Amino acid sequence: MNESPIAPLAFERFLYLADDPQVIEACLQPGAVLPGVSEDIRLRDDISTDEITPVAIMSHYDEKLGEFAYTGVLAGGRTPIARRAVKEAGIQVVVAGNRYGKGSSREHSPAAEKHAGVRLIFARSFERIYRQNADNIGLLTSTDFTLLAQLLAGQSITLEQILQERDELTQAIVRSGGLLNYGKRYLARSRPQAAAAGDKPQTLFEKIIARHVLRTEQTGTDLTPGTGIFLRADWRFIHEYYTGMAAHMLYQSYTAPLQLFDTEKVIAFEDHTSYIHESPAHLRQGLVPNMLRMCQAHRDFVKATGLRWHRTLTEDEARRDDGSNVAGISHAMMAEHYALPGQVVVGTDSHTPHSGALGCVAFGVGTTDMANAFMTGAVRITMPPGILVRLQGTLPAGVAAKDIVLHLLALPQIREGKGVGRVFEFTGAVIDNLSVDERATLTNMCAELGGFTGIVAPDIRTVQFLQERRGVAFELADWMRSDPGATYEQEMTVDCSTLDVLVAAPGDPGNGRPVGSLGETVAIDIAYGGSCTAGKREDFDQYHAVLAWGLQQGLHVAPHVQLYLQYGTTAVRDYCVQKGYDQVFERMGAHILQPSCGACANCGPGSSTDAGQTTISAINRNFPGRSGPGNVWLGSPATVMASALAGHICSFSQLQEQAATGQQPV
Repeated sequence: MNESPIAPLAFERFLYLADDPQVIEACLQPGAVLPGVSEDIRLRDDISTDEITPVAIMSHYDEKLGEFAYTGVLAGGRTPIARRAVKEAGIQVVVAGNRYGKGSSREHSPAAEKHAGVRLIFARSFERIYRQNADNIGLLTSTDFTLLAQLLAGQSITLEQILQERDELTQAIVRSGGLLNYGKRYLARSRPQAAAAGDKPQTLFEKIIARHVLRTEQTGTDLTPGTGIFLRADWRFIHEYYTGMAAHMLYQSYTAPLQLFDTEKVIAFEDHTSYIHESPAHLRQGLVPNMLRMCQAHRDFVKATGLRWHRTLTEDEARRDDGSNVAGISHAMMAEHYALPGQVVVGTDSHTPHSGALGCVAFGVGTTDMANAFMTGAVRITMPPGILVRLQGTLPAGVAAKDIVLHLLALPQIREGKGVGRVFEFTGAVIDNLSVDERATLTNMCAELGGFTGIVAPDIRTVQFLQERRGVAFELADWMRSDPGATYEQEMTVDCSTLDVLVAAPGDPGNGRPVGSLGETVAIDIAYGGSCTAGKREDFDQYHAVLAWGLQQGLHVAPHVQLYLQYGTTAVRDYCVQKGYDQVFERMGAHILQPSCGACANCGPGSSTDAGQTTISAINRNFPGRSGPGNVWLGSPATVMASALAGHICSFSQLQEQAATGQQPV
């Protein structure tokens, strides 16, 4: 920031992101005179980064982004903010409700806001990654609505007032003009220094952080929650949606050729775009050439810096591949090839906590955080508090890890944002009996819980996973568990014996409800199984179990339903071929897709093409526009397959009951 901490700041144009689209449209009119925020104006809660910057425009990573700010924001069932509208209206301050910036770690969202001319965002609360991304590029944020009232009354405020609710490190970064400037000035001489354990019992998360903390010119090794610190990560990874933006930043801030810190510990993935030529959203908007340029920028950076990389293949390339290409979705690849218990893994994606299932600290960051980590080796975090989640009892037949996390997401305290920025540690009898793949479903979707990360203490199942999947003979250390008496901000106990099969209604993953309580038949047009959350080996075991049963019963995918199954990695694909699953999938009418993020990120077949379509999907989030313009329900792999056979949303047990009584599923 160029402003003095005490210099007065005044703003003239305000945008209320309200439930009522007419309020939004009024704010964009020339000379709009706005009232103060009151009960009469209901601000939109849960605005996701998918809405602030729809994924289809993420091929841009410079000033062009400013044209697209808020073009996906849904209000009153429509998207009232047109391209360039915010920039042309001269909006400087944006006001929203709770949990602003949910979802993806895409820094494109605050960058688009800043390039559109927005300087300050007020929200009742912010998601962790979004707010840190905003800090890193100098976009101001505040939850203090008394400051908003001052501005609306024609008074000025100061940078000091805006920053007073933030920790010291954040304040220093914002005053430095962003993280890259701060890193060049203060992080060159950072060094590892393990935090003293003392006599206080520690959580596993705290123990891992203590072994990776850095001492810098301005930060130490205090691990008190709320304290800003820097870490040395064991692994840093980036994917193609972020690489061009990171390169753009670095070449503006550093002299070429770039000298990255410890390139042996950096991995680049090209995992989102191998089906871009078949992506309805990109084809409709003529964005395929932009996407290809974005991918080329990724490859150019990889070549210039000598990074190791993995690239998913197109259908044609996969047919010609001799089997030597090892690739897949970054999170699954990290678990299959790189992450180990006790390590720190950081990636430019909100679902990086996936690898926490192995007993490591894995978390997502934005582009600037990664660009800084590339050059300095230092990764910024604000030390988070922890939530201990005890999963007790025995899972009923047909209830899976996806149902557990949908249950957690629907809890009032989670919907209110009590999990934002927290570490979710999963323990209990149910965890003891869950496979690593199923544990990864829980840790992966800590992103939807709002969490900093999720973690499961490594055990014999972890050791077996590493040996069987990776050929790694790993020995657990005594310290790799939380100490009795360790401190948590919250503790939750779930009696999993009482859980039902759940689905989440369109609009938010927190809209969970038991399948049996829907009350009406929800017909579907698309069923999709895949993504980092549900493209793992055991997810495909579940897909196969339902479809193989259906084959024995003489069933087939419902005539009006398109079923897509997309492998998470080449290893999962090869496993399914070896087991003969692919033959069952084909006989049942599924479209089988090569590894890629695909429809989950609105990047390929399986996305809806019309607002009237309904999808049941095993992916992790169903924010407006996330997987096309239609309505997306979330469910477990078994629920998605049962629904595909029935033609409407139902659980596998419901489908089996129908078959037992002679009812036709469709």
